[in-house]
Amino acid sequence: MARYIIRRLLLSVPILVGIIFLVFVLARVIPGNPCVDALGERATIQQVSACQARFGLDLPIWNQFVIYIQQIAGGDLGTSFRLHEPVTDLVIQRLPTTVELSFYALIFAISVGVPLGIVSAYRRGSKVDVGSMVIANLGFSTPVFVLGLVMAFLFAVTLKGTFLSLPPGGRLSPGVVVQPLDKVWGIFHGATGPLDSLLTFISGFYSLTALITFQWNALVDTLRHLLLPAIALGTIPMAIIARITRSSLLDVMGRDYVRTAHAKGLSNWLVLVRHALPNAMLPVVTIIGLQVGLLLSGAVLTETVFNLAGVGSALVSAIESRDYVVVQGFVIVIAIIFMAVNLLVDISYAYLDPRVRLS
Repeated sequence: MARYIIRRLLLSVPILVGIIFLVFVLARVIPGNPCVDALGERATIQQVSACQARFGLDLPIWNQFVIYIQQIAGGDLGTSFRLHEPVTDLVIQRLPTTVELSFYALIFAISVGVPLGIVSAYRRGSKVDVGSMVIANLGFSTPVFVLGLVMAFLFAVTLKGTFLSLPPGGRLSPGVVVQPLDKVWGIFHGATGPLDSLLTFISGFYSLTALITFQWNALVDTLRHLLLPAIALGTIPMAIIARITRSSLLDVMGRDYVRTAHAKGLSNWLVLVRHALPNAMLPVVTIIGLQVGLLLSGAVLTETVFNLAGVGSALVSAIESRDYVVVQGFVIVIAIIFMAVNLLVDISYAYLDPRVRLS
């Protein structure tokens, strides 16, 4: 197992470099000058030239790429042209929002999609099966921004004042504050360094921070704000998971060992849960891992609709202002997350199916 993980990690290095190079080149092919966008249209030629020299944009693209790779190797993701802030600080500020939203969206997709697929396969050809697949197809075909706007209007406007009312956007209600870990625990408060940055990053996960520091009012408020965007973002993955679960289960239920289990007198539900479902989970786990990338990319629209300050909104602003370094930094972080999730999915195969051996 250890050799397999090491080999996968080593193979991930050239893939990551290829992603960095592709994004690096594409960002510079887009028409526009980041220094002009950062300084304004009234900037003089001298000011633009000084800005380009400061950030190394006057060098050949190959030299820029080599310098950037050296910076990344040293743990430096660069500095934003527009905000003049280290990209690492922007990642610490913005990434927790997107990861938290994607996590709850994935929980919703799995908790609804898997049971929906199981029930649909178990009652194949029935009205329950047809109804489940209609729900899955509707969820798959409804754009995130359409569903998000409809849900925000329904729960924040139409049902306003009722117990079903939910916030239309944002992360917290006015007056509600999630105290960061360093302030609650009284350590590293006001200090700088890796440990303080780590605590700041973890504190960005509002629901986790509120849970482990017993800030119950803030926890409830955070979850209420996350409910609508998580459902809107997780609807398409839910539909995909439901359809894959149904298809995989129907395929497995036609195998010889399932028919043998039926011949032994086991009930249909016991055969499904004990024999069919574990063997049908491999493609389901694979598709769940792939949905992480879909969730991270879909968060761009979801964060815009629900006014969440995450990676998506930062990427949109960076692309509009030609802030190459910010775009590259966030893409690198997202690519690392996606590859790590895929590695965990591959490792889980050995535990889900004893026939699979990773060497």
